[in-house]
Amino acid sequence: MRIIGTMRALDESRGVVRVEDVHDTDIDDLWHSCTSPERLARWIAEVSGDLRPGGTVQAVFTSTWSGPARIDACDAPSHLLLTMEPGTDDETQVEAWLTAEGSRTRLVVEERGLPVDSLPAHGAGWQAHLEDLARSLAVAGPAHVDGWSDQAPAPAWSARWSELAPDYRDAPVG
Repeated sequence: MRIIGTMRALDESRGVVRVEDVHDTDIDDLWHSCTSPERLARWIAEVSGDLRPGGTVQAVFTSTWSGPARIDACDAPSHLLLTMEPGTDDETQVEAWLTAEGSRTRLVVEERGLPVDSLPAHGAGWQAHLEDLARSLAVAGPAHVDGWSDQAPAPAWSARWSELAPDYRDAPVG
């Protein structure tokens, strides 16, 4: 199985998951997939709210995570920074960088501030999300036709997470 993520500790309690992959689309299309509510709903989350820097959105991810996120930076088409659950003990930052590589685009996503003991679960989750993005791009439509909610994950996402989780549990945390 190909692992596209790395995990590292920031200190004894918090850490970082970083995943990256190259997608078969141009940077503008991938940026739209990562910032447009309609395109986000095809692969990772239903999003609503104030979609501008400084604004807060509400999200329900295919993994069942739901809550607020503040948009801290939105520099089209290359950089996005969100604070998830701002102002709480569970606050993390999700940062994405997009880089054109010819007709393809590299996407790097990093989530910082996660509990160290949950890094493998988040690594598997982010990899499943990026694979869903690739599937959504390939079919020019939704990766999850069966839907999801904050109570039940998207079935395909959940199945892929279950396949990836053992490899991430065995992977080193740097």
